[in-house]
Amino acid sequence: MMRFFLLALLPSLFAPVFAAKPNIVLIMADDLGYECVGANGGTSYKTPVLDSMAKEGMRFEHCYSQPICTPSRVKLMTGISNIRNYIEFGLLDPKATTFAHLLKKEGYATCVVGKWQLKGGLEGPNNFGFDEYCLWQLTRRPSRFPRAGLEVNGELVDDAGYGPDAVSDYACNFIGRNKDKPFLVYYPMILTHCPFEPTPDSKDWDPKSKGSPTYKGNARYFGDMVRYMDKIIGKILKRLEDEGVRENTLVVFVGDNGTDKPVVSRMNEREVVGAKGAMHDGGNRVPCIVSWPGTIPAGALSTEILDLSDFLPTFCEMSGASVPEGIDGKSLLATLKGGKKKHRDWIHIWYSRSGSNKQAKQFVRNQRYKLYGDGRFFDVEKDVLEKSPLQSPLSEEQRQMRSLLKGGLDHYRDKRPGHLGKEKKKEKKRK
Repeated sequence: MMRFFLLALLPSLFAPVFAAKPNIVLIMADDLGYECVGANGGTSYKTPVLDSMAKEGMRFEHCYSQPICTPSRVKLMTGISNIRNYIEFGLLDPKATTFAHLLKKEGYATCVVGKWQLKGGLEGPNNFGFDEYCLWQLTRRPSRFPRAGLEVNGELVDDAGYGPDAVSDYACNFIGRNKDKPFLVYYPMILTHCPFEPTPDSKDWDPKSKGSPTYKGNARYFGDMVRYMDKIIGKILKRLEDEGVRENTLVVFVGDNGTDKPVVSRMNEREVVGAKGAMHDGGNRVPCIVSWPGTIPAGALSTEILDLSDFLPTFCEMSGASVPEGIDGKSLLATLKGGKKKHRDWIHIWYSRSGSNKQAKQFVRNQRYKLYGDGRFFDVEKDVLEKSPLQSPLSEEQRQMRSLLKGGLDHYRDKRPGHLGKEKKKEKKRK
């Protein structure tokens, strides 16, 4: 009798384990291009943690961001192309629905740490779906590195130590406090953005420093900053291991745009000059490594093309959340699990730093070919800096690819809402 009683209990005993929603840790480096990671062929910097992540998970060769930070954050958090919801630099539409909103509805504890730069005041992160936050540049712009000034859950915190340490420590603490429930940690990193300064591991580190006297700092410290960024990612992975939740946690590492212009790196035998803000690969091709032990095949290399809008629907599919109607992203979950179905044929980039339609540039591309809104057509595989547009006569393959990409541009024709991107006219006052 006891045997049958225990057998009857088994489904209820193990149901919570089998039904557990996966945790999500999304880490986005600031101003770190594709060429900076060893696993991608970068030879200038040491990134052992990211290289290890690539060996245990999946590395993407073709992930593309927006050319600078705020547009990338808006696209990442909403799953929508900038052409449809980007207003101005440093702002996320207060009415926007983010992945934090959607996951919170599914019972996730949600936290954002790192760099904000989206306005909204001290209540902004909460209004965008985050239960907790530890952020730099929410309502002010103090030092981000030594003696950092942060905002933590509505409180101003001054002299918080080395900023990247403080915010990543908060993330680790949040993981420890929420290990028994599904959680989301969104970590838009403070590193490796300028000013380029010593880290606590640099020989000339000074914890009492007031920071760089110039905005850019000294690019010779960029390598130190990359190594420290990698070290912090290792700290977070270790905390997941220590709390026993690593195998039930998807960890995403991605960049927000290309490397800053003062930085020159090497990728195998090729010199790569930082091109943040540019429309070519130097401005928007970013590293992307995704790890989920036991679910994502170890050491997988994906040649699928993706952009930052794809993460929101991926998180929705993982968590059981409903995917909002009208988004532009496409879920990566099947790709991550080793599926052979093609993820998408092309991606679309619309970029205007200010939000002005007159200043906007756009293109549609696949892994090799790229078509701009003004008609310029490039074979990026052979012309990575886009020096020589393809001219007629095109090959049959090139004609087919141009037609495909033109269809992508046509898809986004007239997608810019009328209330966005209005030009500000200066009225001259007559005396």
